[in-house]
Amino acid sequence: MIPVKAHWEVPLMRTAGRLLAEAIAEVRAHVAVGVTPRELDRIFEQAIAARGARSAFKGYDTGAGPFPATICASRNEQVVHGIPDDRPLNDGDLISLDFGLEYGGYFADSAFSMGVGTVTPKVQRLLDITEKSLYKAISLAVPGARIGDLGHSVQSLCESEGFGVVRDLVGHGIGRRMHEPPSVPNFGKRGTGVPLKPGVCLAIEPMITMGDYRTRTLKDGWTVVTTDGSFAAHFEHTVLITENGPEILTAPLR
Repeated sequence: MIPVKAHWEVPLMRTAGRLLAEAIAEVRAHVAVGVTPRELDRIFEQAIAARGARSAFKGYDTGAGPFPATICASRNEQVVHGIPDDRPLNDGDLISLDFGLEYGGYFADSAFSMGVGTVTPKVQRLLDITEKSLYKAISLAVPGARIGDLGHSVQSLCESEGFGVVRDLVGHGIGRRMHEPPSVPNFGKRGTGVPLKPGVCLAIEPMITMGDYRTRTLKDGWTVVTTDGSFAAHFEHTVLITENGPEILTAPLR
């Protein structure tokens, strides 16, 4: 059973989401050829500190040792959990940036991918379809729907375009902890899985590849890459389910 958020929790979740969106906007404005992921990490760390928040990622440990940075920066064939380094971004790279923060005891999580400089049409198509699949899944996050409805929508769209849907990694519930039940796969059958109720918060995050969906983890214990070396894209939002439909707590600033 998924606990429904109490009425006093929702404003705190909204605040965490808004602060994350603000910090992400600062980072996104600096993504360019020649910039290093470590520089983007510093920008984010300073941005959330200025807002009284802390990184949800730095120090997070799943058994591979504490994650050493405030963001995940995954380049080209890296799907997720890339560790920011000092290698400058090159023209034609695909960079996926994943962000999380904690504010007032509540967490928010969001990610985006983008091309650096000029990318090939196929890479741009991967980016467009992955982002489209995120918003398609979000539109289905309504009371009475089931988790499988979201995963089915992502899978059907992305596979119809010839892209791979990562199976080893999934989205998740979020609230007082970064990762809470339920798991939110990007694949599945309609009408299956946990039913959604008002007050539930989900981190919905399609992870899509240009080739085979299979992945492996590098020796650093964190960085997940495609087994065939194909590029991958990753988009994510923290979404609150309400009686009136989904509310994107990490929506980009207008």
